[in-house]
Amino acid sequence: MAKVKGDIVIDIEKCKGCELCIEACPQESLETSRQVNQKGYLYIVKIEDNCTGCVNCALVCPEGAITVYRKVDKKKEHVAKITNVTKDINITVNE
Repeated sequence: MAKVKGDIVIDIEKCKGCELCIEACPQESLETSRQVNQKGYLYIVKIEDNCTGCVNCALVCPEGAITVYRKVDKKKEHVAKITNVTKDINITVNE
C-alpha cells in the first residue's frame, strides 16, 4: 500500500485562532503561535511534519484558512519470486 504524506498551508491573516483545527488533527501537528497576525489574533502554525493529509483541519476551519496537499509515495510492489532455478530462463516484464 502506498504511504500518503500530507502538508498544509495556513493563511495566517485569515486565521482567527479558534483552535478547532488543533482539536481535529489526529496527528497533533498544529498549535497556537506565540505571535499575532495583523488582526490581532494568535494564529495556528504547523509544528510537526507528520501530516497525513486527512483534511480534518480544513473541514472544521470556519475561516477557510487551511489548504491541504497530499503526496502519495508509491512503494515498489513485490511482483514475482523465482526460486529453485536449475537452468537458464528468460524473463520479460511489461510495465
